[in-house]
Amino acid sequence: MVKERARILVVGGGYVGMYTALRLQRKLKREIGRGEAEITVVTPDPYMTYQPFLPEAAAGAISPRHVVVPLRRVLPHCRVVVGEVTAVDHAKRTATLTTLATDEEGTGPRQLTYDELVLAPGSISRTLPVPGLADHAIGFKSVEEAIGLRNHVIEQMDIASSTRDPAIRDAALTFVFVGGGFAGVEALAELEDMARYTTRYYHNVKAEDMKWILVEASDRILPEVGADMGRYTVSELRRRNIDVRLNTRLESCADRVAVLSDGARFPTRTVVWTAGVKPHPLLAATDLPLTERGRLKCTPELTIDGATHAWAAGDAAAVPDVTAGEPGTETAPNAQHAVRQAKVLADNIAHSLRGEPLETYAHKYVGSVASLGLHKGVAHVYGRKLKGYPAWFMHRAYHLSRVPTFNRKARVLAEWILSGLFKREIVSLGSLEHPRAEFELAAGGKPSGESSSDPKGSS
Repeated sequence: MVKERARILVVGGGYVGMYTALRLQRKLKREIGRGEAEITVVTPDPYMTYQPFLPEAAAGAISPRHVVVPLRRVLPHCRVVVGEVTAVDHAKRTATLTTLATDEEGTGPRQLTYDELVLAPGSISRTLPVPGLADHAIGFKSVEEAIGLRNHVIEQMDIASSTRDPAIRDAALTFVFVGGGFAGVEALAELEDMARYTTRYYHNVKAEDMKWILVEASDRILPEVGADMGRYTVSELRRRNIDVRLNTRLESCADRVAVLSDGARFPTRTVVWTAGVKPHPLLAATDLPLTERGRLKCTPELTIDGATHAWAAGDAAAVPDVTAGEPGTETAPNAQHAVRQAKVLADNIAHSLRGEPLETYAHKYVGSVASLGLHKGVAHVYGRKLKGYPAWFMHRAYHLSRVPTFNRKARVLAEWILSGLFKREIVSLGSLEHPRAEFELAAGGKPSGESSSDPKGSS
Protein backbone atom coordinates (compact mmCIF):
# COMPACT_ATOMS: atom_id res chain seq x y z
CA MET A 1 0.00 0.00 0.00
CA VAL A 2 1.36 3.43 -0.93
CA LYS A 3 2.07 5.59 2.10
CA GLU A 4 0.12 8.78 2.57
CA ARG A 5 0.76 11.21 -0.31
CA ALA A 6 4.06 10.19 -1.85
CA ARG A 7 5.59 13.21 -3.63
CA ILE A 8 7.67 12.10 -6.61
CA LEU A 9 10.00 14.67 -8.21
CA VAL A 10 11.30 13.94 -11.70
CA VAL A 11 14.15 16.26 -12.73
CA GLY A 12 14.42 16.40 -16.52
CA GLY A 13 11.97 15.97 -19.37
CA GLY A 14 14.13 14.00 -21.80
CA TYR A 15 13.97 10.28 -22.55
CA VAL A 16 14.25 9.10 -18.96
CA GLY A 17 12.21 11.90 -17.42
CA MET A 18 9.30 11.69 -19.83
CA TYR A 19 9.13 7.89 -20.09
CA THR A 20 9.45 7.48 -16.31
CA ALA A 21 6.65 9.97 -15.62
CA LEU A 22 4.52 8.46 -18.41
CA ARG A 23 4.79 4.98 -16.94
CA LEU A 24 4.40 6.18 -13.35
CA GLN A 25 1.10 7.95 -14.08
CA ARG A 26 -0.18 4.64 -15.46
CA LYS A 27 1.21 2.43 -12.70
CA LEU A 28 0.00 4.76 -9.94
CA LYS A 29 -3.27 5.79 -11.59
CA ARG A 30 -5.45 4.75 -8.64
CA GLU A 31 -3.11 6.27 -6.07
CA ILE A 32 -2.98 9.56 -7.99
CA GLY A 33 -6.77 9.57 -8.23
CA ARG A 34 -7.07 9.09 -4.46
CA GLY A 35 -4.53 11.82 -3.75
CA GLU A 36 -2.01 9.35 -2.31
CA ALA A 37 0.67 10.15 -4.89
CA GLU A 38 1.68 13.16 -6.97
CA ILE A 39 4.26 13.46 -9.73
CA THR A 40 6.07 16.71 -10.50
CA VAL A 41 8.25 16.99 -13.60
CA VAL A 42 10.70 19.90 -13.74
CA THR A 43 12.12 20.51 -17.20
CA PRO A 44 13.80 23.45 -19.00
CA ASP A 45 11.58 22.86 -22.05
CA PRO A 46 7.86 21.92 -22.14
CA TYR A 47 8.62 19.12 -24.57
CA MET A 48 10.78 16.05 -25.04
CA THR A 49 13.04 16.11 -28.10
CA TYR A 50 13.37 12.84 -30.02
CA GLN A 51 17.01 13.44 -30.94
CA PRO A 52 17.45 10.69 -33.57
CA PHE A 53 15.12 12.74 -35.80
CA LEU A 54 17.16 15.96 -35.53
CA PRO A 55 19.24 15.25 -38.68
CA GLU A 56 16.06 14.66 -40.72
CA ALA A 57 14.51 17.80 -39.28
CA ALA A 58 17.62 19.72 -40.32
CA ALA A 59 17.33 18.24 -43.82
CA GLY A 60 13.65 19.18 -44.04
CA ALA A 61 12.26 15.62 -44.11
CA ILE A 62 10.37 16.14 -40.82
CA SER A 63 8.73 19.30 -39.45
CA PRO A 64 10.37 20.61 -36.25
CA ARG A 65 7.14 20.34 -34.25
CA HIS A 66 6.95 16.61 -34.99
CA VAL A 67 10.43 16.00 -33.56
CA VAL A 68 9.20 17.06 -30.12
CA VAL A 69 6.56 15.60 -27.80
CA PRO A 70 4.56 18.11 -25.70
CA LEU A 71 4.85 17.01 -22.09
CA ARG A 72 1.62 18.54 -20.86
CA ARG A 73 -0.33 16.52 -23.43
CA VAL A 74 1.25 13.14 -22.70
CA LEU A 75 1.49 13.69 -18.94
CA PRO A 76 -2.02 14.90 -18.00
CA HIS A 77 -1.80 13.38 -14.50
CA CYS A 78 1.56 14.98 -13.70
CA ARG A 79 2.41 18.53 -12.70
CA VAL A 80 4.79 19.90 -15.35
CA VAL A 81 6.95 22.84 -14.22
CA VAL A 82 9.03 24.63 -16.84
CA GLY A 83 12.18 25.60 -15.02
CA GLU A 84 15.53 24.32 -13.81
CA VAL A 85 16.64 22.54 -10.69
CA THR A 86 19.96 24.14 -9.77
CA ALA A 87 20.78 22.18 -6.60
CA VAL A 88 19.55 19.17 -4.62
CA ASP A 89 19.89 18.56 -0.88
CA HIS A 90 18.77 14.97 -0.69
CA ALA A 91 19.45 14.73 3.04
CA LYS A 92 16.69 17.33 3.54
CA ARG A 93 14.65 16.09 0.53
CA THR A 94 14.65 19.55 -1.08
CA ALA A 95 15.47 20.83 -4.55
CA THR A 96 16.32 24.43 -5.44
CA LEU A 97 14.21 25.53 -8.39
CA THR A 98 14.12 28.51 -10.75
CA THR A 99 11.23 29.04 -13.17
CA LEU A 100 10.31 31.44 -15.95
CA ALA A 101 8.58 33.60 -13.34
CA THR A 102 11.52 33.73 -10.89
CA ASP A 103 13.02 36.93 -12.30
CA GLU A 104 9.60 38.55 -12.63
CA GLU A 105 8.72 37.79 -9.02
CA GLY A 106 12.07 38.98 -7.71
CA THR A 107 11.89 36.53 -4.81
CA GLY A 108 14.77 34.31 -5.87
CA PRO A 109 14.81 30.50 -6.30
CA ARG A 110 12.14 28.38 -4.64
CA GLN A 111 12.54 25.25 -2.53
CA LEU A 112 10.64 22.18 -3.65
CA THR A 113 10.23 19.26 -1.22
CA TYR A 114 9.83 15.64 -2.29
CA ASP A 115 9.76 12.05 -1.02
CA GLU A 116 11.13 10.22 -4.08
CA LEU A 117 13.70 11.77 -6.42
CA VAL A 118 14.36 10.82 -10.05
CA LEU A 119 17.46 12.57 -11.39
CA ALA A 120 17.48 12.57 -15.19
CA PRO A 121 18.84 15.95 -16.34
CA GLY A 122 20.68 14.32 -19.25
CA SER A 123 23.97 15.70 -20.53
CA ILE A 124 25.38 18.81 -22.16
CA SER A 125 27.87 19.28 -25.00
CA ARG A 126 31.46 18.53 -24.03
CA THR A 127 33.51 21.45 -25.25
CA LEU A 128 37.26 22.08 -25.24
CA PRO A 129 39.16 25.37 -24.85
CA VAL A 130 39.38 25.88 -28.61
CA PRO A 131 39.91 29.54 -29.59
CA GLY A 132 36.82 30.94 -31.30
CA LEU A 133 34.61 27.96 -30.47
CA ALA A 134 32.20 29.84 -28.21
CA ASP A 135 31.91 32.70 -30.70
CA HIS A 136 31.39 30.86 -33.96
CA ALA A 137 30.40 27.20 -33.46
CA ILE A 138 26.95 25.66 -33.14
CA GLY A 139 25.94 22.42 -31.41
CA PHE A 140 23.49 19.77 -32.52
CA LYS A 141 21.58 18.63 -29.44
CA SER A 142 18.33 20.58 -29.70
CA VAL A 143 15.65 21.11 -32.33
CA GLU A 144 16.42 24.84 -32.27
CA GLU A 145 20.05 24.13 -33.19
CA ALA A 146 19.01 21.71 -35.95
CA ILE A 147 16.62 24.16 -37.61
CA GLY A 148 19.03 27.05 -37.05
CA LEU A 149 21.73 25.05 -38.82
CA ARG A 150 19.43 24.24 -41.75
CA ASN A 151 18.58 27.94 -42.17
CA HIS A 152 22.25 28.81 -41.87
CA VAL A 153 23.39 26.35 -44.55
CA ILE A 154 20.82 27.63 -47.06
CA GLU A 155 21.71 31.25 -46.23
CA GLN A 156 25.38 30.50 -46.89
CA MET A 157 24.38 29.24 -50.34
CA ASP A 158 22.49 32.51 -50.86
CA ILE A 159 25.59 34.47 -49.85
CA ALA A 160 27.79 32.44 -52.20
CA SER A 161 25.33 32.95 -55.02
CA SER A 162 25.19 36.73 -54.65
CA THR A 163 28.77 37.72 -53.75
CA ARG A 164 31.47 38.74 -56.20
CA ASP A 165 34.25 38.15 -53.66
CA PRO A 166 35.77 34.67 -54.19
CA ALA A 167 37.08 34.55 -50.59
CA ILE A 168 33.61 35.19 -49.14
CA ARG A 169 32.12 32.64 -51.52
CA ASP A 170 34.67 29.99 -50.56
CA ALA A 171 34.14 30.53 -46.82
CA ALA A 172 30.36 30.46 -47.22
CA LEU A 173 30.50 27.10 -49.04
CA THR A 174 32.87 25.42 -46.54
CA PHE A 175 31.17 23.42 -43.77
CA VAL A 176 33.24 21.88 -40.95
CA PHE A 177 31.76 19.25 -38.62
CA VAL A 178 33.74 18.18 -35.55
CA GLY A 179 32.97 14.75 -34.08
CA GLY A 180 32.50 11.39 -35.78
CA GLY A 181 29.73 9.98 -33.59
CA PHE A 182 26.07 9.60 -34.53
CA ALA A 183 25.25 13.31 -34.20
CA GLY A 184 28.14 14.56 -36.32
CA VAL A 185 28.00 11.93 -39.07
CA GLU A 186 24.20 11.94 -39.46
CA ALA A 187 23.96 15.75 -39.35
CA LEU A 188 26.70 16.18 -41.95
CA ALA A 189 25.35 13.43 -44.22
CA GLU A 190 21.75 14.68 -44.15
CA LEU A 191 22.68 18.34 -44.65
CA GLU A 192 25.13 17.57 -47.45
CA ASP A 193 22.40 15.53 -49.14
CA MET A 194 19.95 18.41 -48.73
CA ALA A 195 22.42 21.06 -49.90
CA ARG A 196 23.43 19.03 -52.96
CA TYR A 197 19.75 18.77 -53.93
CA THR A 198 19.26 22.51 -53.30
CA THR A 199 22.03 23.49 -55.76
CA ARG A 200 19.75 22.61 -58.68
CA TYR A 201 17.81 25.81 -57.90
CA TYR A 202 20.92 28.05 -57.99
CA HIS A 203 22.26 29.24 -61.33
CA ASN A 204 25.84 29.68 -60.08
CA VAL A 205 26.31 27.23 -57.17
CA LYS A 206 27.13 23.61 -57.95
CA ALA A 207 27.52 20.66 -55.62
CA GLU A 208 31.23 20.42 -56.38
CA ASP A 209 31.68 24.04 -55.25
CA MET A 210 30.94 23.06 -51.65
CA LYS A 211 33.47 21.67 -49.18
CA TRP A 212 32.18 19.37 -46.45
CA ILE A 213 34.77 18.37 -43.84
CA LEU A 214 34.40 15.86 -41.00
CA VAL A 215 37.05 16.09 -38.27
CA GLU A 216 37.45 13.16 -35.85
CA ALA A 217 40.14 12.87 -33.18
CA SER A 218 40.21 9.05 -33.15
CA ASP A 219 41.02 6.60 -35.96
CA ARG A 220 37.39 5.63 -36.70
CA ILE A 221 33.86 7.01 -36.92
CA LEU A 222 30.56 5.54 -35.75
CA PRO A 223 32.19 3.02 -33.37
CA GLU A 224 28.69 1.81 -32.35
CA VAL A 225 28.08 0.17 -35.74
CA GLY A 226 31.37 -1.75 -35.69
CA ALA A 227 34.72 -1.38 -37.44
CA ASP A 228 33.55 -2.76 -40.81
CA MET A 229 30.52 -0.50 -41.07
CA GLY A 230 32.62 2.42 -39.81
CA ARG A 231 35.09 1.91 -42.65
CA TYR A 232 32.22 1.60 -45.13
CA THR A 233 30.80 4.89 -43.85
CA VAL A 234 34.15 6.64 -44.40
CA SER A 235 34.27 5.25 -47.96
CA GLU A 236 30.67 6.29 -48.64
CA LEU A 237 31.25 9.82 -47.38
CA ARG A 238 34.46 10.20 -49.36
CA ARG A 239 32.69 8.92 -52.47
CA ARG A 240 30.38 11.93 -52.04
CA ASN A 241 33.47 14.22 -51.95
CA ILE A 242 33.19 14.72 -48.19
CA ASP A 243 36.64 15.27 -46.68
CA VAL A 244 36.90 12.84 -43.73
CA ARG A 245 39.95 13.53 -41.54
CA LEU A 246 40.67 10.92 -38.87
CA ASN A 247 43.21 11.33 -36.05
CA THR A 248 42.68 15.06 -36.44
CA ARG A 249 41.57 17.78 -34.01
CA LEU A 250 40.18 21.28 -34.37
CA GLU A 251 42.78 23.58 -32.83
CA SER A 252 41.15 26.93 -33.55
CA CYS A 253 38.23 28.53 -35.32
CA ALA A 254 39.07 32.13 -34.41
CA ASP A 255 38.59 34.79 -37.08
CA ARG A 256 36.37 32.35 -38.99
CA VAL A 257 39.29 30.12 -39.96
CA ALA A 258 39.18 26.44 -38.95
CA VAL A 259 42.73 25.36 -38.10
CA LEU A 260 43.24 21.60 -37.83
CA SER A 261 45.97 19.66 -36.07
CA ASP A 262 47.26 18.32 -39.41
CA GLY A 263 48.09 21.88 -40.47
CA ALA A 264 45.10 22.43 -42.76
CA ARG A 265 43.34 25.81 -42.65
CA PHE A 266 39.82 26.38 -43.93
CA PRO A 267 38.19 29.82 -44.00
CA THR A 268 34.58 28.98 -43.05
CA ARG A 269 31.42 30.49 -41.68
CA THR A 270 30.16 27.11 -40.40
CA VAL A 271 31.65 25.03 -37.58
CA VAL A 272 29.36 22.38 -36.07
CA TRP A 273 30.57 20.91 -32.77
CA THR A 274 29.36 17.39 -31.93
CA ALA A 275 32.45 16.08 -30.12
CA GLY A 276 30.77 14.24 -27.29
CA VAL A 277 28.82 15.10 -24.15
CA LYS A 278 29.51 15.48 -20.45
CA PRO A 279 27.34 15.12 -17.32
CA HIS A 280 24.90 17.90 -16.54
CA PRO A 281 26.37 20.45 -14.07
CA LEU A 282 23.42 19.87 -11.72
CA LEU A 283 24.98 16.57 -10.62
CA ALA A 284 27.90 18.40 -9.01
CA ALA A 285 25.40 20.55 -7.07
CA THR A 286 23.92 17.59 -5.18
CA ASP A 287 24.96 15.62 -2.10
CA LEU A 288 24.72 12.34 -4.02
CA PRO A 289 27.70 10.05 -4.85
CA LEU A 290 29.37 10.51 -8.23
CA THR A 291 31.83 8.46 -10.26
CA GLU A 292 35.22 9.77 -11.39
CA ARG A 293 33.58 10.90 -14.63
CA GLY A 294 30.94 12.90 -12.77
CA ARG A 295 27.97 10.58 -13.28
CA LEU A 296 25.71 9.28 -10.50
CA LYS A 297 26.73 5.96 -8.96
CA CYS A 298 23.80 3.62 -9.47
CA THR A 299 22.82 0.06 -8.62
CA PRO A 300 21.40 -2.47 -11.13
CA GLU A 301 17.97 -1.59 -9.66
CA LEU A 302 18.54 2.06 -10.75
CA THR A 303 18.68 3.41 -7.22
CA ILE A 304 21.50 5.85 -6.49
CA ASP A 305 24.13 3.88 -4.59
CA GLY A 306 24.09 4.64 -0.87
CA ALA A 307 21.03 6.93 -1.03
CA THR A 308 17.48 5.89 -0.21
CA HIS A 309 14.51 7.17 -2.20
CA ALA A 310 16.81 8.46 -4.97
CA TRP A 311 16.82 7.07 -8.52
CA ALA A 312 18.63 7.81 -11.78
CA ALA A 313 19.04 6.55 -15.34
CA GLY A 314 20.18 7.70 -18.76
CA ASP A 315 23.16 9.95 -19.51
CA ALA A 316 23.42 11.16 -15.91
CA ALA A 317 23.69 7.66 -14.43
CA ALA A 318 26.51 5.11 -14.28
CA VAL A 319 24.42 1.92 -14.35
CA PRO A 320 26.18 -1.47 -14.01
CA ASP A 321 25.75 -3.65 -17.09
CA VAL A 322 24.78 -7.03 -15.63
CA THR A 323 24.79 -8.62 -19.11
CA ALA A 324 28.50 -7.85 -19.67
CA GLY A 325 31.12 -10.50 -19.08
CA GLU A 326 33.55 -8.14 -17.37
CA PRO A 327 32.73 -6.77 -13.91
CA GLY A 328 32.64 -3.00 -13.62
CA THR A 329 31.19 -2.50 -17.10
CA GLU A 330 28.54 0.22 -17.35
CA THR A 331 25.67 0.58 -19.80
CA ALA A 332 26.33 3.00 -22.65
CA PRO A 333 24.71 6.43 -22.29
CA ASN A 334 22.41 6.16 -25.31
CA ALA A 335 18.70 6.30 -26.12
CA GLN A 336 18.37 2.52 -26.42
CA HIS A 337 19.28 2.04 -22.76
CA ALA A 338 17.58 5.23 -21.51
CA VAL A 339 14.11 4.24 -22.76
CA ARG A 340 14.38 0.75 -21.29
CA GLN A 341 15.86 1.99 -18.02
CA ALA A 342 12.96 4.42 -17.62
CA LYS A 343 10.50 1.53 -17.71
CA VAL A 344 12.33 -0.42 -15.00
CA LEU A 345 12.89 2.74 -12.95
CA ALA A 346 9.18 3.61 -12.93
CA ASP A 347 8.23 0.04 -12.06
CA ASN A 348 10.74 -0.01 -9.21
CA ILE A 349 9.42 3.23 -7.73
CA ALA A 350 5.94 1.70 -7.74
CA HIS A 351 7.35 -1.52 -6.20
CA SER A 352 9.17 0.51 -3.53
CA LEU A 353 6.05 2.48 -2.58
CA ARG A 354 4.08 -0.74 -2.30
CA GLY A 355 6.75 -2.63 -0.38
CA GLU A 356 7.42 -5.06 -3.25
CA PRO A 357 10.85 -6.41 -4.38
CA LEU A 358 12.73 -4.39 -6.99
CA GLU A 359 13.62 -5.50 -10.51
CA THR A 360 17.14 -5.55 -11.96
CA TYR A 361 17.85 -3.67 -15.17
CA ALA A 362 19.33 -6.06 -17.73
CA HIS A 363 19.43 -5.36 -21.44
CA LYS A 364 22.00 -6.62 -23.91
CA TYR A 365 22.89 -3.99 -26.48
CA VAL A 366 21.40 -5.14 -29.79
CA GLY A 367 23.26 -2.81 -32.13
CA SER A 368 22.85 0.53 -33.90
CA VAL A 369 21.50 2.10 -37.07
CA ALA A 370 22.55 5.37 -38.72
CA SER A 371 21.18 7.39 -41.62
CA LEU A 372 23.61 8.86 -44.16
CA GLY A 373 21.06 10.82 -46.16
CA LEU A 374 18.05 9.88 -48.27
CA HIS A 375 18.07 6.12 -49.04
CA LYS A 376 21.54 5.73 -47.53
CA GLY A 377 22.58 4.26 -44.17
CA VAL A 378 24.53 1.71 -42.14
CA ALA A 379 23.38 -0.75 -39.49
CA HIS A 380 24.82 -3.42 -37.23
CA VAL A 381 21.90 -5.14 -35.46
CA TYR A 382 21.88 -8.58 -33.82
CA GLY A 383 25.20 -9.30 -35.49
CA ARG A 384 23.87 -8.55 -38.98
CA LYS A 385 25.51 -5.81 -41.05
CA LEU A 386 23.45 -3.77 -43.48
CA LYS A 387 24.28 -0.81 -45.69
CA GLY A 388 22.61 1.37 -48.26
CA TYR A 389 18.84 1.30 -48.69
CA PRO A 390 18.11 -1.67 -46.33
CA ALA A 391 19.98 0.06 -43.48
CA TRP A 392 18.24 3.37 -44.19
CA PHE A 393 14.83 1.64 -44.18
CA MET A 394 15.68 -0.13 -40.91
CA HIS A 395 16.74 3.22 -39.40
CA ARG A 396 13.37 4.76 -40.24
CA ALA A 397 11.33 1.72 -39.18
CA TYR A 398 13.13 1.40 -35.85
CA HIS A 399 12.83 5.06 -34.88
CA LEU A 400 9.23 5.26 -36.04
CA SER A 401 8.46 2.41 -33.66
CA ARG A 402 10.28 4.18 -30.82
CA VAL A 403 9.00 7.75 -31.12
CA PRO A 404 6.38 8.15 -28.36
CA THR A 405 2.61 8.48 -28.90
CA PHE A 406 0.52 7.34 -31.85
CA ASN A 407 -0.04 11.00 -32.76
CA ARG A 408 3.69 11.54 -33.44
CA LYS A 409 4.09 8.22 -35.26
CA ALA A 410 1.22 9.07 -37.63
CA ARG A 411 2.47 12.60 -38.31
CA VAL A 412 6.06 11.51 -38.97
CA LEU A 413 4.90 8.68 -41.25
CA ALA A 414 2.63 11.07 -43.16
CA GLU A 415 5.51 13.50 -43.67
CA TRP A 416 7.77 10.75 -44.96
CA ILE A 417 5.10 9.66 -47.44
CA LEU A 418 4.53 13.23 -48.63
CA SER A 419 8.27 13.89 -48.94
CA GLY A 420 8.48 10.82 -51.17
CA LEU A 421 5.71 12.12 -53.42
CA PHE A 422 6.83 15.75 -53.69
CA LYS A 423 10.07 17.69 -54.00
CA ARG A 424 12.17 18.72 -51.01
CA GLU A 425 11.51 22.02 -49.25
CA ILE A 426 14.49 24.35 -49.69
CA VAL A 427 13.20 27.37 -47.76
CA SER A 428 15.30 29.15 -45.15
CA LEU A 429 13.35 30.82 -42.35
CA GLY A 430 16.30 32.37 -40.58
CA SER A 431 14.27 35.50 -39.79
CA LEU A 432 12.29 33.44 -37.29
CA GLU A 433 15.29 33.62 -34.97
CA HIS A 434 14.89 37.43 -34.73
CA PRO A 435 11.15 38.04 -35.30
CA ARG A 436 11.13 41.64 -33.97
CA ALA A 437 14.01 42.89 -36.11
CA GLU A 438 11.88 44.18 -39.01
CA PHE A 439 9.38 45.92 -36.72
CA GLU A 440 12.13 47.54 -34.65
CA LEU A 441 13.66 48.92 -37.84
CA ALA A 442 10.26 50.20 -39.05
CA ALA A 443 9.67 51.86 -35.67
CA GLY A 444 12.90 53.79 -36.01
CA GLY A 445 15.00 51.69 -33.69
CA LYS A 446 18.03 49.54 -34.31
CA PRO A 447 17.31 45.81 -34.60
CA SER A 448 18.48 44.05 -31.45
CA GLY A 449 19.14 40.77 -33.24
CA GLU A 450 22.35 40.22 -35.11
CA SER A 451 22.53 38.80 -38.61
CA SER A 452 20.78 35.46 -38.83
CA SER A 453 23.35 34.28 -41.35
CA ASP A 454 25.36 32.99 -38.43
CA PRO A 455 23.80 30.33 -36.17
CA LYS A 456 25.24 31.98 -33.09
CA GLY A 457 24.06 35.40 -34.14
CA SER A 458 27.53 36.81 -34.86
CA SER A 459 28.17 38.06 -38.35
